[in-house]
Amino acid sequence: MRRPTPITPAPGQESVWDYPRPPRVEQVPERVTIRLGGEVIVDTGGAVRVLETSHPPVYYLPIADFVPGALADSPGSSFCEFKGAARYFDVRGGVAVREGAAWNYPHPSPGFETLADMVAVYAGPMDECTVGGEVVVPQPGGFYGGWVTSSVVGPFKGVPGSQGW
Repeated sequence: MRRPTPITPAPGQESVWDYPRPPRVEQVPERVTIRLGGEVIVDTGGAVRVLETSHPPVYYLPIADFVPGALADSPGSSFCEFKGAARYFDVRGGVAVREGAAWNYPHPSPGFETLADMVAVYAGPMDECTVGGEVVVPQPGGFYGGWVTSSVVGPFKGVPGSQGW
C-alpha cells in the first residue's frame, strides 16, 4: 500500500509522519491523568511518550504513580521489534475492570530502558485520559495504543486500509 499524504501541521502541531522509525522516547512536560470507574487511577508529571512514524504518541506512565490495586497482572504477551517483549495488565478503578488494557516492557531492548518501570494504557476502555488537561481520543483501530490530542495530525495508522503503511 502506498504511503498516505500527510496532513500539514498548523503552528504548534506535529505530524506523525515526521516521527522517527525506529521510535524515539521523550519526556512529557504536561500532567497526564486517567480516570476509570469514576476514580482517578493515575495523575502524574512523570510520563514519557514514544513517537513512531504514522502513530500518535503512546504515553507511558510510572507504574509507581498508579493508585494501589489499579494494575493487576493479565494473561497474554506480545513482542515489539523495537521495545522487546511486553506483558499485560488488567486496569481497575472503582468497580470497573478493563482486562488487558495496559502493558509494559519489564526488560526493554537497548535504547528503551526508561520504559522498564512504565506502563501504557489503551485510552478507549478508560472513562477518560488527559494530557495537559485535554481529553485524548484513542488511536483508530483498537490494536495500537496511541493517544490523539489536538497537537498531532495524521493520518494515523489504524484506520481501515492502513495495515501496509
